[in-house]
Amino acid sequence: MAAMKGPEDVASVDVYTAKGLLSIGHRYLDVRTIEEFNKSHVENAMNIPFMLITEEGRVKNPEFLTQISSTLKKEDHLVVGCNSGGRALKACVDLLNEGFQHVTNIEGGYSSWVDSGLAGDKPSDELKVACKFRP
Repeated sequence: MAAMKGPEDVASVDVYTAKGLLSIGHRYLDVRTIEEFNKSHVENAMNIPFMLITEEGRVKNPEFLTQISSTLKKEDHLVVGCNSGGRALKACVDLLNEGFQHVTNIEGGYSSWVDSGLAGDKPSDELKVACKFRP
């Protein structure tokens, strides 16, 4: 049996590289919450949340891999993004361990996408949820 994959096994690219990958047919998998996704997202992105907001706070979506497997194939080329990079990295690890071979994490997530001007010219606070600064 193959060794479990970890964060160090995940390929990460910047938003410009990610945009290039999307232009050649990679799928954008947005793992943010539905609320974040509905505020604004990359064109043609599909949203399968990695974390859910519950009364207890944010919890991992127990159906994440089931929802992925019912929608995507293991040979699909996926670009995975969240808000700032943390959830997407964890999602990529889970996807690799589930047997998805072509998984790429977007460094800085959707915040970087917006900050780089790739989301158009709306004010960024209309497009993204403010990042909570982590210590």
